[in-house]
Amino acid sequence: MPSRFVILHHRLDSGEHWDLMLERGEVLLTWQLLREPVNRESLPIPARRIGDHRKAYLDYEGPLTGNRGTVRRVDSGSLDIVKNTPKCLRLVLKGKRLEGLFTLQKVDCGWVLEATDASAETSSGR
Repeated sequence: MPSRFVILHHRLDSGEHWDLMLERGEVLLTWQLLREPVNRESLPIPARRIGDHRKAYLDYEGPLTGNRGTVRRVDSGSLDIVKNTPKCLRLVLKGKRLEGLFTLQKVDCGWVLEATDASAETSSGR
């Protein structure tokens, strides 16, 4: 069974954000996104690595515990991690909104989610 990903929209009293969650073993690796990833053209988006989440969030929508707000799924689908280093994750996502090759890159001030051009990737030899 292929791995999955989900993007959840969090509405909280303090504001809103989006979480990109990637299935990896028994947990979801999670990055908080500062803007909504609508499509490839909406990237790059600054991201912040936060704690791993339970896999239950792959299918969950609804209220958060403690009346902190709500979550709503805005995209989901299959995931293939093609590169995994401490400073770079290269992903193939097949969702309703995000489809293709993407990179989560560690930068000085956190992380950034970028759409990656597959032809540039192979021609650069990376």
